[in-house]
Amino acid sequence: MDSPITRVRVWCLRHAESENVIAGVAGVVPGAPLTERGHCQAAAAARGLDGEPIVRIYSSTALRARQTAAALASRGCGLVAVDDLAEVGIGADEGATDLAARERTADVLRAWVVAGDLEQRVADGESGREVIARMSAVFRHLAAAHPGETVAVVGHVASLTVALAQLCGLGLRVWRKPLPHAEPFLVEWDGSSWRCSAWPVSAPSEGEDGAGW
Repeated sequence: MDSPITRVRVWCLRHAESENVIAGVAGVVPGAPLTERGHCQAAAAARGLDGEPIVRIYSSTALRARQTAAALASRGCGLVAVDDLAEVGIGADEGATDLAARERTADVLRAWVVAGDLEQRVADGESGREVIARMSAVFRHLAAAHPGETVAVVGHVASLTVALAQLCGLGLRVWRKPLPHAEPFLVEWDGSSWRCSAWPVSAPSEGEDGAGW
């Protein structure tokens, strides 16, 4: 049963615009920083969440996610970097900028979300099952550690989308609807399951993250 005691509110957001997005670089790209526009987007996200009683911010360890999270953390809540919030690993294709690599990634993401084939992977990277397992572990931790509280999660377009499509039962509703940069959306735990009532939609120019999404 949904109750204020067990309910956990999680404001999720994709990191703000980063240099790998502009350069079309595929993969985890852990060292890519935010662009100037990205810093402005992160600041805007922080202002938008100003009235929320966020007690902690969880972020991918990637620089662009940590920089986005730091803007939110400037309000005084703690910031924790978590390895398992990383973007989808694409193995030997990491760092690729060619169209073929992006198309291979898009094909695998389509297999995961549309066909439900979670065994597919890009090159020698992660399978969909592996991505969902690590991301689900993070959300299980949030449910256990923050009953009755509100937290924020800063992650990446593909890993957040694939995981939340499964956790919240969103299915095909997320396909071809890549997360906008630094636009918070609410995911809630009711004591037994996760739900997301409103999936945000990118402007056409914001859809790519170097991952072929």
